Amino acid sequence: MDSRSVCRSGLGITLRIVERKRKMLERTSFWTALVLLSLASPIGAQEKTSKPQRADAPTASDAVKKPATADPNYVIGSEDVLDVSVWKEPDFSRTVPVRPDGKISLPLLNDVQAAGLTPPQLAAEITTSLNKFVTSPQVTVIVTQVNSRRVYLLGEVARPGAYTLTPGMTVLQALSNAGGFTPYANSKKIYLLREENGNQQKLSFNYKDVIAGKRPEQNIALKTGDTIVVP
Repeated sequence: MDSRSVCRSGLGITLRIVERKRKMLERTSFWTALVLLSLASPIGAQEKTSKPQRADAPTASDAVKKPATADPNYVIGSEDVLDVSVWKEPDFSRTVPVRPDGKISLPLLNDVQAAGLTPPQLAAEITTSLNKFVTSPQVTVIVTQVNSRRVYLLGEVARPGAYTLTPGMTVLQALSNAGGFTPYANSKKIYLLREENGNQQKLSFNYKDVIAGKRPEQNIALKTGDTIVVP
């Protein structure tokens, strides 16, 4: 083999090696780009999900709580549950029960008298007290559970116990809530016990007469603390 043939053979081998390296480099570049692209997608998604919310953006916890009563003149009592909300002041906002002594506990304010006040009146009291710590506080008070207004049914009824007193509830309606009478009930001798100015009253209720329309005056509207006894 002459020198020219050797040169051509060596050049061919060199070209094949270069071509092979070029293809390997292209293949490596392709897979590298593919891996980087797959990594970039979740990172971008994470940046979107981790983007901080605006301070005033609504969240699930900001959902308006449904009031147990819409009556602005409702007088708060012990065992009621209140939602006290201070606008843009989450440290002062919370849901609190009214203690048996008629007070609620709030940060910095300690004990606040709640029983005997309406929700707007209590909100005004809290606003005045918070002026020492917060600039122009906006306070809202919502009654989320009414537990202070109750009546009691005892004796020969299907479900004796305490019942929430709804506006205008009568003796007949209360008996209905208790599921009616047991087979041993004397529906003609029902009576209602009521405290008035420290004195206990006993009011008669004849179920059969009332449903027959004979004594409608006995079907009176109930008051907080009334007890109906079915012998």
